[in-house]
This record gives sequence, structure tokens and C-alpha cells, in this order.
Amino acid sequence: MKETFITLLSFAANLKNVGLKLIRLAILIVFVWIGALKFTHYEADGIVPFVANSPFMSFFYAKEAPEYKEYKNKEGEFVQKNREWHESNRTYVFSRGLGVLIMSIGILVFLGIFSSKAGIVGDTLAIIMTIGTLSFLITTPECWVPDLGSGEHGFPLLSGAGRLVIKDTVILAGAITLLSDSAGRVLKQLKSNA
Repeated sequence: MKETFITLLSFAANLKNVGLKLIRLAILIVFVWIGALKFTHYEADGIVPFVANSPFMSFFYAKEAPEYKEYKNKEGEFVQKNREWHESNRTYVFSRGLGVLIMSIGILVFLGIFSSKAGIVGDTLAIIMTIGTLSFLITTPECWVPDLGSGEHGFPLLSGAGRLVIKDTVILAGAITLLSDSAGRVLKQLKSNA
């Protein structure tokens, strides 16, 4: 029994490299998928509260918060006046640019499997991006359950938008782990070349 337990522990102890590669693959899948969705109207409409309320991103839009609240669409809904408002707000142009950036970061993180230098760039950008995303918890009122009379609202009650944002803590932890791995591999190369 003890030998079996030690064998299982030895097997688990040797999974680090597999785990690092799977984190890279997971970030690739999530970032490419979410980045590609930024080319759709419903996803572009959905990120407006985050961008419009962010002191770091709101300048990308033509209109100021909270005007967007009058032009929100449900996922899959088409309302012509709302679509026109989003077009004049530069919602779709910004979202497509953001999509390209997110997909590029995901690809760079994945390429860290083959190139530690590409990994350092991608991992660092993923860290910066997820910190930016997590800042929405502070800047975006829609991250918290609103006061609609139930008595259950505000911090710590995350809304759907807040639950979407908080998951980036896992991506941030993974990206920091990957950056450590990439930097370690570069240091090892530098030492072997010295």
C-alpha cells in the first residue's frame, strides 16, 4: 500500500511540465475563442460597461458612461437604434482591435512551449491584461448585484458580469507561473551560453 502511494506521489510530482504546457494550451483556447468573439456584435455590446467605466479604456469610445445603459442589447437581440448607437460609439471597431490583441497574446503564451522568449512576452502581456480586466471589479458598477429591493446587493455579491471578471484571478495565477517558467528557461540558456 505504501509503495503504491509513493508511486502515485512520484507520478504526480513529475507532472509539472505537462501542467505548464496545459496551462499554455488552456490560455490559447480561452484567449483565441474570446478574442474571436470580439468580432461579433453581441460580445462587443457586452463589454461596453467595462470599457466605458474604465479610466484606462473609456477614451476609446466616442460616448461617455452611463449613456450606454439606454442602448444595451440582450445577447442575440437586434435593435436597429442600438446598433447605430454602438457604431457611432466605435464599440465594434474597438472590440475587433481588442479581439486581435487578445488572440495575439494567447498565441504568444502558447508559443512559450517552443520559445521561452516568446513565452516571456506572451506571459507578461497576459499578466498585464488580466490585471486590467480585474480592475473592472472596481470601475464597473455592473459587476455587483444592483439594489432592486431584495436587500441583497453590492459587495461581495457578484453579478453575472462580476463572475465573468473574477475568473481572471486563475488566468493571472497561471500567467505568473508561466512567466516564472519562461524566465527560468531563459536564465538556463544564458548560463549555458556563458
